[in-house]
Amino acid sequence: MVSQLVRLVVSCVILGIGVAMILIASLGSDGYSTMINGLSIALDVEFWIVNLVVGVALVLMAWARGLKPGLGTITQPLVVGFVVSGLLDAFAEPDAWWARAALLVLAFPILAVGVAGYLAVDAGAGPTEAAALAFDPPVPFKWSYSVVQGGGALVGWWCGAAVGPGTVLVIFLLGPLVDLLSARFTVLSIDRSGRDAS
Repeated sequence: MVSQLVRLVVSCVILGIGVAMILIASLGSDGYSTMINGLSIALDVEFWIVNLVVGVALVLMAWARGLKPGLGTITQPLVVGFVVSGLLDAFAEPDAWWARAALLVLAFPILAVGVAGYLAVDAGAGPTEAAALAFDPPVPFKWSYSVVQGGGALVGWWCGAAVGPGTVLVIFLLGPLVDLLSARFTVLSIDRSGRDAS
């Protein structure tokens, strides 16, 4: 249980670092954040309130489809939010475009490792991942995740939020990469459990 909690928190910290790097690069955030930002603008409601309401709605939708929430459902948004807030306060957006592009490229694998790592703990999923996992099956996660991110980006853009290259990368590449890494992390987790039991 302790090992599971440590892996969950560490993975969420990594995820938070990846999210913060994308936001600092200012080249477009993930589709879910774009949707929350857009709804916040359109409804004139604070970001955190929209994030809470939408997050709860997605988790309940996933629960209705048989995906139960767990410790990760609560831990993920709390830890990620704390890490992102801290890093955004500590670092400013780079002036040079190449520095922002490099930050985006570096952020992408970090983001994927964070998502795959916390999902491999199998302690419950956060809102975005829960919405995607709720439809796997019949739709494989690597594609359902792209649909969730893409749908979020469209809603956010329609409501007035900005999109960019980072948004496109997340929509088309993050789901398949997380799916690939999740398979590897799950194997490592099974191997670790087997060694602990022996």
